[in-house]
Amino acid sequence: MTAAPVPGGTSRQLTFPGGSLHVADHPGTEPAVVAMHGFPDDSHIYDRLVSHLAPRRVIAFDWLGYGRSGRRTTQAADSPARQRELAAVLDGLTLDQVVLIGHDSSGPEAVDFTLDHPGRVRAVILLNTYFGRSPTLRFPEMIALMADPAYQALTDALLGDELQRLWLLQHSATQMGMEPGDPTGIAAVSIVPQFFGSAAAPDALAEIRAWTADLPRALDRQDRRIAAGQLATLQVPVTVAFGTGDRYLNPDLARHLAGLFGQARLHLIDGAGHWPQWDQPAAVAGMVRKTLAQ
Repeated sequence: MTAAPVPGGTSRQLTFPGGSLHVADHPGTEPAVVAMHGFPDDSHIYDRLVSHLAPRRVIAFDWLGYGRSGRRTTQAADSPARQRELAAVLDGLTLDQVVLIGHDSSGPEAVDFTLDHPGRVRAVILLNTYFGRSPTLRFPEMIALMADPAYQALTDALLGDELQRLWLLQHSATQMGMEPGDPTGIAAVSIVPQFFGSAAAPDALAEIRAWTADLPRALDRQDRRIAAGQLATLQVPVTVAFGTGDRYLNPDLARHLAGLFGQARLHLIDGAGHWPQWDQPAAVAGMVRKTLAQ
């Protein structure tokens, strides 16, 4: 493990088979909050939330292949691989029990890890995410395109052309209510680097394609866990908190998701879109505190 200072915390690189994992560790009280990013961004999506969670310890990391983590040198990504990455972060920082925050595609990772290791999870916060199929689930068009094997050649051509890739990203940003031209916005800070790289890291295109290719199989696995009643009998406190401005992972999906658990708390956050931790960090921090008070 290597470590370097970051504002309010320490930046670490944890050794992991296939590449290193970048971890931003902000010291504070336990249990620590471990915040996971989704698709196609990185741990910067939690930059605005960290200070609102003080004095709680907060850990945000980049999945392998994204952000400042290494690029994968072994097999393609799937959910079991990411479960091992999450376990490596907890073990590498000697964390016995944590609060998991799962946003977007990391929500299923948070749920799966909690189902398999309930003793290691104090509580789960699910932000604008999904688990399994639902009539209320609607993926952004870009994701739906990339996840459909029938359009693999078209997707390869679009992503292989930088101008087409930029157009696709700008179109998706507009649909998601982002301002892609804002240099301080979430698109510029966390999303564009995954598609075009940055001075700090190469692009994450290989990981993006691997995640979308595995999406249908991942949804199948999630549906089986729902059908087996595993979510309904989970005893770990769960909070489902969605920004109401998300037209894809929307409030109707939030209600459906909360209903899958035996006793989940549902919070709809006005003035927030797909990234409530960025749009309304104080409100999300309040949800974390309320969950820990259960």
